[in-house]
Amino acid sequence: MPECSNCPQPGYTDAARSAKFQGANKFKVVVDENGHASSISLLDPAGYGLDAQAVKVIRNWRFKPAFKDGKPVSVCVGVEVTFRLY
Repeated sequence: MPECSNCPQPGYTDAARSAKFQGANKFKVVVDENGHASSISLLDPAGYGLDAQAVKVIRNWRFKPAFKDGKPVSVCVGVEVTFRLY
């Protein structure tokens, strides 16, 4: 399985902050052999504009790729982004 090496959390939207929303959204992400998120599909939305925020940030995440038989390969993984007000 790929490991996240640089995966910052997305910021809150004003709508989510005003609603005091806390929760998560879930995505299906293809991590390619170079460790980039090459395909991002929303499975479970959070709303309040947070889904778009998460997609924008996930596109820039960097992973250590998965390996099969000693070679890096593309794999599909589930990603959950959690939003919490502190």
